[in-house]
Amino acid sequence: MILNVAGKFFEAAGIGDSPVLRQMPSLKLFEAAGAVDPSQLMRVRFGCEVKCDVGRGPAEEALYDFETEGVRSVFGRAGEDYLFRMEEDGRQLLAMRKRRGVEPIEATMPEGVTALRFGLWMAFNLAAVECGVAAVHSSVVVHEGRAVLFLGESGTGKSTHTGLWLKNIEGSWLLNDDSPFIAVEDGQAVVYGSPWSGKTPCYRTERVPVAGIVRLSQAPRNRIVRLSPVAAFGALYPSLPPAFAYDEYLTDKVCALISAVLETVPVYHLECLPDRAAAELSHRTVLG
Repeated sequence: MILNVAGKFFEAAGIGDSPVLRQMPSLKLFEAAGAVDPSQLMRVRFGCEVKCDVGRGPAEEALYDFETEGVRSVFGRAGEDYLFRMEEDGRQLLAMRKRRGVEPIEATMPEGVTALRFGLWMAFNLAAVECGVAAVHSSVVVHEGRAVLFLGESGTGKSTHTGLWLKNIEGSWLLNDDSPFIAVEDGQAVVYGSPWSGKTPCYRTERVPVAGIVRLSQAPRNRIVRLSPVAAFGALYPSLPPAFAYDEYLTDKVCALISAVLETVPVYHLECLPDRAAAELSHRTVLG
């Protein structure tokens, strides 16, 4: 299977007959049409024998360890190899290894749709960040051909706020509700839909110029301010892949992307209530 995500061709080899594919129909929407030049491909190869003991001993350094719905995920490295492991109740669901600057990524066959979904997301990010593309944890709404990214920690109200746009700003539509991808192309920040959209099934393949980025916080009033460059960097940085913040090489790639984005896009902080006035305020401020 070859995917076309964020303008990049990504081959997921070895899973063509896997039954878990049927549980992730969003991938079909992003399948590449026609032949693809092999030199343009980023690759992950499933079904490999991958040794990955990251987090279990000193030889492989664990950088980022987190648990979601009983599934533990560990990201780390050994020399110039990046390692990723998912397990549940001590049973391995996925193991992945990528040499810095080298492909293909090698991975075991994922057990279950969670391992497939997140394993593909991690593999694509590891490959794409070296090309200046990365996921942004955000909800993205589009109006009149321009996109606004709403950032914030889980539970802050990103989806609620974009929902208020959809309800009250005529002609607005949702591009992605969890994990769009951002890049800078020809001096313009752009955002792409992706096969990953959290709990909201919004899988769109469009590419849209970015008009602004807004970090949300809940408040007893509606107030928006444009951030200084330093504050804007601090607002955007936590929303890119958090595991990458623990490795100098990956951090440099992320910081270069953020710096390029901030040269073309304003960033705001919105203190808000979950009401129509908040949506109208952010729309008026960012899109004028």
